[in-house]
Amino acid sequence: MITRREFQRSLLAAFLKPRRRFWFTARGTTGFLSTDSKAGILDAGAAAAPQILDFRRPNDFGWGLAACFKDGRRVILLSLEKGDWGNRSFYEYYHRIRTHVWIYDLDSGSLTEIATKQRIDNFYAPSCLLPGEDRMIVQVITANGKGRLFSMDLDGSDPRQIVGFGEGFPYGANVSPSGKRLAFHLAGPSPHSYRVFTSDLEGGDRKLVAGQPGHLYFGYDWSPDGDWILYQDCLYQNDPGHDWSDICVGRPDGSEHRTLTQGQAHWFGASWGTAQNPGGGSNMPKWTPGGSIVFSRKLPGSKTPWEIQPQRPDTNHFNRDYRPEAARGGAELCLIHPPDRAVTRLTRPSPPQWEMYPDCSPDGKQILFCRAGVGEAPAIWIMDSGGGNQRMLTRGVHDQGAIHPRWLRERSS
Repeated sequence: MITRREFQRSLLAAFLKPRRRFWFTARGTTGFLSTDSKAGILDAGAAAAPQILDFRRPNDFGWGLAACFKDGRRVILLSLEKGDWGNRSFYEYYHRIRTHVWIYDLDSGSLTEIATKQRIDNFYAPSCLLPGEDRMIVQVITANGKGRLFSMDLDGSDPRQIVGFGEGFPYGANVSPSGKRLAFHLAGPSPHSYRVFTSDLEGGDRKLVAGQPGHLYFGYDWSPDGDWILYQDCLYQNDPGHDWSDICVGRPDGSEHRTLTQGQAHWFGASWGTAQNPGGGSNMPKWTPGGSIVFSRKLPGSKTPWEIQPQRPDTNHFNRDYRPEAARGGAELCLIHPPDRAVTRLTRPSPPQWEMYPDCSPDGKQILFCRAGVGEAPAIWIMDSGGGNQRMLTRGVHDQGAIHPRWLRERSS
């Protein structure tokens, strides 16, 4: 018979057990960048419904997770003002949207706006916290669509330019494990020219990691030991929809570049959903804590149900037609070991489906990902790091779909 003390210890152990929570987006009903999408949190280890967050800001949408504080309680969020988005094309309006940056307390639910001082322009997009967690990296876009990259205090004061006008369009940055270097990629100045760079935290000592004509190098993720940068290479001249790419790694000082896959094997330009509720976005490979890379590998002969239409103007940053009858194959999740390029297959759904957006837990034991069949909304799944124990976690609100899962930090004591 269990003693009273043993029972109390078991209750205490259950109470102190870390919550394995993750952030995700619950899809809305109006397709690409729908203004009725919701942010959600789910405990991957609990049999409970997702917590769908209500920030009580009816004129804001697109609530996205930008960074997590080390205390495991607070996160930095980005929201966009609705305005008259529905009456203009993506390229006419997106860069004119006014954004808001927030600190959200996961325990208390308090929401505090930051980055309001010395505001440079309407569009701010935070990408990461700097060491010390009192400054952050922010992408700033002007009303005419030009981008710059700044570091600034959390309240927005003391902005320091890292990437300026004429250097290319920056998409954010990531800090090295040592906390001493940044990795980022720049689009331009020529069309479709994407290059990967590193620099010090002030933008100096810049090194070109990857960049050459005819190649779209996209991504800037540091390896756990800080010795490599992970990115992908799309041969865009033969692939105007950026559907496929190869996985690459490069030395932060630009001294070495390795292509780990062949034949544009990775599913890059993810597109999914129904004709009434489509969606898509860049599908990024991710490092595991052990130094392998998880990515979406194309099955031989695969073709997505969403066909790019390059001959017409792109008004919504999607520009695809739904052709489910032409779809075949899919994409499966695999691990690749960079030193020897050995590939381990993690998923093998039957019939094949489209798998994307992997994210490894901080302890390396589990992987979140999304899975969608042709004509279906994506659902969030979880599996062990070796591919076992696959199970679905959520399909979002009213089965509209759930995307972009990201593990939250465990709360520090």
